[in-house]
Amino acid sequence: MGSGKSFWGRKWADKFNFRFIDLDEVIENQTGETILQIFEKEGETAFRHLERKTLENLVNEKDVIIACGGGTPCFFDNIQMMNNHGKTVYLKASANQIISRISLELHKRPLLKNLNDDELKSFIDDKLKEREPYYFQATITVPVDAVNENSIQSFINA
Repeated sequence: MGSGKSFWGRKWADKFNFRFIDLDEVIENQTGETILQIFEKEGETAFRHLERKTLENLVNEKDVIIACGGGTPCFFDNIQMMNNHGKTVYLKASANQIISRISLELHKRPLLKNLNDDELKSFIDDKLKEREPYYFQATITVPVDAVNENSIQSFINA
């Protein structure tokens, strides 16, 4: 979260004339509910199953960039499925970079909306430690401070 997946995904999709898909937006459009509402009404487990099914329906798309949520690669065998169907990118950000990027939209993030500053820092640190083993399985890792419109060109063309 807060690494720029949607921002850079849109830019790269435009640059390469690919279609851009935000996995969370697809889920929201299909259910008529926000991710936050799904988490609150049905819980994370139900959301992760819905997320998996939606991802399964998208992985065979061609000439597309899909931005998935920060937890997507960490459940089921999602990271392997994504790697088997395309190239994956981990936009690596530090906890401090993430906090500065998401601070104005905490209310939209189900896992963060009720945390104070200390709890938020601890939560982000813990999530990075928990999730990075999955993230590092991506085809390429790019530090967020090195990302620009052209940084992905060699990867897309490879």
